[in-house]
Amino acid sequence: MKVTAIITGGGQGNRMRSPVNKQFLEINKKPIFAHTLLKFQQCASVDQIVVVVPANWIERVSTEIVKGYEISKVSEIVHGGATRTESVLKGLQKLDSNTSIVAIHDAVRPLVRVDDIKKVIAAGEKFGAAILAVKAQDTVKLVENGIVKSTPDRKLLWQVQTPQVFEKELIIKAYQKAVDEKIIGTDDSSLVEHLGGKVHIVEGSYSNIKITNPGDLEMAEFLLSQTSEY
Repeated sequence: MKVTAIITGGGQGNRMRSPVNKQFLEINKKPIFAHTLLKFQQCASVDQIVVVVPANWIERVSTEIVKGYEISKVSEIVHGGATRTESVLKGLQKLDSNTSIVAIHDAVRPLVRVDDIKKVIAAGEKFGAAILAVKAQDTVKLVENGIVKSTPDRKLLWQVQTPQVFEKELIIKAYQKAVDEKIIGTDDSSLVEHLGGKVHIVEGSYSNIKITNPGDLEMAEFLLSQTSEY
């Protein structure tokens, strides 16, 4: 089975309070985007990478990141749409006919472990849909208008991460339906759930954080300083 990873790199990162887009902020003198792409470059389970970014980022990503860090698995750099849903669909439309499995990952999750990428791809190949997630550590409340409505059983709650892995035809169908019906999913798997698909959980790592604010960046720098994994 040929596996293609779609790395989504849109968003301006306003919560980062930086004039530099968060994907290009550096951790250990290397852009976040480069850290992320190198994980998929190093993963033997990934055959090809499609990058989706805003149109005005294409040249910079091509020159500074892909060529600069010799990321040879990148086959396409595609400009995204107005929403993440439209952007991922544009990436899916660039998949070649030999691709059978798709792994979709956020560019701002640079600390994903190569072993976790391998595990979730293996599960996706076996079940057709699989996602990385970790067990919720905090109690979660369902709140409406500032009032607690209920307290879900924490044992049933998982915090979802990426990559999320699917059979190609399944995820294309899910995204086409989402665009046609103007469905806004909070992640890729929710669109597959909307089709009635069963999504399998693969336990990931708490270090696979999404960098959205300055505190996340500090945490990523700390984690990188504590291990040779990255």
